[in-house]
Amino acid sequence: MAKCECCGNDYEDTFRVITKDHAYEFDCFECAIHVLAPTCEHCGCRVLGHGVQFDDTIYCCAYCASAAGVTGLTDHAGTSIIAEAM
Repeated sequence: MAKCECCGNDYEDTFRVITKDHAYEFDCFECAIHVLAPTCEHCGCRVLGHGVQFDDTIYCCAYCASAAGVTGLTDHAGTSIIAEAM
């Protein structure tokens, strides 16, 4: 049995997530998300999809980036996203 790195649960069906720097053991996706998913700089929610990024700052969506004052973004696919400050 392995121990979940988030909650400490000792569970026989853990799974491993390997990143470029570390291997993690989790007992559920919720714990994996809590540890690994980035947090939106504006609203604080966990970014589970692609989100949007400006410099080194990650937002969950163009709306949150706009609310934080970001006026233009390019997603990872190279498609322009227009986000105007409110």
